[in-house]
Parts: sequence; C-alpha cells; structure tokens
Amino acid sequence: MKSKFFYWLPRVLTILSILFMGLFSLDSFSGNASAWRKMLTFLINNIPVFILIVILIVAWNREVAGGILLILASVAGCIFFHSFTGNPGSIVVIAPFFIEGLLFLLHGLVNK
Repeated sequence: MKSKFFYWLPRVLTILSILFMGLFSLDSFSGNASAWRKMLTFLINNIPVFILIVILIVAWNREVAGGILLILASVAGCIFFHSFTGNPGSIVVIAPFFIEGLLFLLHGLVNK
C-alpha cells in the first residue's frame, strides 16, 4: 500500500500543478485581438506547460532523471521570474515542482 501511494503521489501532484499553470494561459482569450492572435498568445503562454509535460513523461519512466529535471526546472523558474528579489508570489507556482522533484528522487532512489 505504501509503495503505491508514494509511486502515485508525485505523479498526481505534478499533473495537478501543470493543470494549475495551464489555467494562467486562459487569459489570452480575453480582449479584442483576432482569433489567430489569441491562439498564438495561448500557445506561447503554454510553452512552460509543454516543457513540464515532457519532463513528466521522462519522470514517469525514469524517476531519478525526472526528479532532477523537475528540480532544475523549478530553479530555472525562480531565476527567470526573479522569485527571490522582486516577485515572491511566483514561488507559489514554482515551489510545488521542486517538492515533486524531491518526491520523484526519493522514490526512485529508495526503490533501487
């Protein structure tokens, strides 16, 4: 029972975190821009989501590598969004990926 719980916990949390990040791109459909422009803005806003989906696919098969990639993605997000100097609110979005990366790492290392 414990093994299944710790197997699924980081996966479900990562999926939920990715969906949460994807919600922020829905604001691209507001305004008076053309449909083409709105779709382009939506796709550009979802680039981090697409990258995180690829990392989740890697983490699903290779937990240690995926955990390291999630941790690196969260550190890159902190640097990109200046989380520690001028935008501490972005840590709310970025920190779950760090925690999920640690969970993937722990589960991958314990099961080896």
